[in-house]
Amino acid sequence: MTPRQNIFLVGMMGAGKSAVGRQLAARLRLSFFDSDHEIQARTGVSIPVIFEVEGDAGFRRREEQVLDELSQRDGIVVATGGGAVLSALTRARLKPRGLTIYLHAKAHDLWLRTRNDRNRPLLDCADPRKRLEDLLLVRDPLYREVADLVVETGRPSVTRLVDALALQLADFEAGDPDATMDHGQVPASLDRA
Repeated sequence: MTPRQNIFLVGMMGAGKSAVGRQLAARLRLSFFDSDHEIQARTGVSIPVIFEVEGDAGFRRREEQVLDELSQRDGIVVATGGGAVLSALTRARLKPRGLTIYLHAKAHDLWLRTRNDRNRPLLDCADPRKRLEDLLLVRDPLYREVADLVVETGRPSVTRLVDALALQLADFEAGDPDATMDHGQVPASLDRA
């Protein structure tokens, strides 16, 4: 990766953006940022408290501002919040400022990964699994709209996903943006968006 290249990870809560982003940044020797953690650090309160006090709209304004600031930096990997793509302005800003990777997971897998997490205000409802299905239905087209690359997270470990991404990014750097992930050792499915 060139020092000016940024990588933005988008996808639903539970897709693995933070875990993959942290390892990918270390592998590529880039700085890592999690937009939710940045918002918490700036406000001094948790995401659920922001939702409780300011609602979804207030949180989204904060998220939009943080992502605007982060995306203007160089040489970073950013794990965006699951709803970041709801902002047309954020989608428009990410596209020219780096490579956007959509970590896609099925609703059932997302539910398995998030079902015991009490720090997700959107899942504080009677049927969190149905809520995830509904959110994915709305957000999936937006993730795909902004994505340069779509990664099916499925069952591979975070390390294997990072291995697959590193190989694909090397192909991109070598000038082969249509390269496929037929490297023999990685079961992750990567598709050019």
